[in-house]
Amino acid sequence: MPTWSTTESFEQDFRKLTPSEKARFRTAIRAFVADLKRRKFRNGLRVKGIQGAEGIFEMTWAKDGRATFQYGPELRLNEPHVIWRRCGTHAIFRKP
Repeated sequence: MPTWSTTESFEQDFRKLTPSEKARFRTAIRAFVADLKRRKFRNGLRVKGIQGAEGIFEMTWAKDGRATFQYGPELRLNEPHVIWRRCGTHAIFRKP
């Protein structure tokens, strides 16, 4: 099972989401984790690197819902560790 952690920026962003947005984000996370285990992301999540921010990736969780993350050192052997950096609207890309 992949491991994860969050940044303070992510925590602040997440607190600002509406209950409906939080539910949509959690649904997308379940799909993200399943795909991470398979090592292949489904097209609907639109996971891709962020230009100009090496090592940082974005994921789509709603029409205007985005989250950024990076991979950290493995905490469990052969399991990826995801560090969630930001979540919210496109505005998060100013400081991904």
